[in-house]
Amino acid sequence: MSGFWKNRTHNLARMTLKDLFRAFFTYPSVLAYIVLAAVSFYFVGRWYVSPLPLVAAWVAAGLVYPMVWYVLHRWVLHGQYLYRSPLTAAVWKRIHFDHHQDPHNLVVLFGALYTTLPTIGIVTLPIGYWIGGPAGSAMALGAGIVITLFYEFCHCMQHLNTAPKTAFMKRIKQLHLAHHFHNEQGNFGITNFVWDRMFGTHYARAKLVPKSATVFNIGYTEEMARKYPWVNELSNFTRGDGNPRRFRSEPTAAESASAGSYSSTP
Repeated sequence: MSGFWKNRTHNLARMTLKDLFRAFFTYPSVLAYIVLAAVSFYFVGRWYVSPLPLVAAWVAAGLVYPMVWYVLHRWVLHGQYLYRSPLTAAVWKRIHFDHHQDPHNLVVLFGALYTTLPTIGIVTLPIGYWIGGPAGSAMALGAGIVITLFYEFCHCMQHLNTAPKTAFMKRIKQLHLAHHFHNEQGNFGITNFVWDRMFGTHYARAKLVPKSATVFNIGYTEEMARKYPWVNELSNFTRGDGNPRRFRSEPTAAESASAGSYSSTP
């Protein structure tokens, strides 16, 4: 990793927007996405035939992306089976458990390339090829990568210790932080909550659903840790059920404020 990332802890609750920009655009995964998007668009130009299929491929990727994210987030990342095998425990820990244990830790907020890139390719390449052949597949792949970058940045902003300037960012931040600090069984979207509405998992206000006892452990309770110990062992036995402030010497101002805000969200 770059010097900015090496041997550093990045707590979004203590970072400024300037800090986030610097961290985001020096993170290896983000740089890899940018390079791969550029390569994809290079091949769009090389295989170009007609503009309409390219536009359709981009739109199709944009439409299918929120659905795929919802399915993966709800039934895979929040599923209760990956931690039950030593073969998948480490992957589950890295790609989601660590994030719910310590939501403002930027290091574990980003998706892992070995899970995100295959997913983007599997979803976008066939759709793009069906719509526009080789150029369409390259366009859909590039669109999927760009959308992923947008999702990742918005996700960072949702955990950043700053008040968003736009109504859109304010709203998605409110919904996402409720998912992390009130009840993890809803609001699975990041920037798009259409599928939450369709499947009945959207809640606009925290008072509409009960506070979840598993909001920080996403089902990997003490009982499950005794039965399936691999994630707990990989976590150096720091697995917990309470507020992630336990990872630090004292709670941050943002955490203290957020801890009492979700029961009275307007």
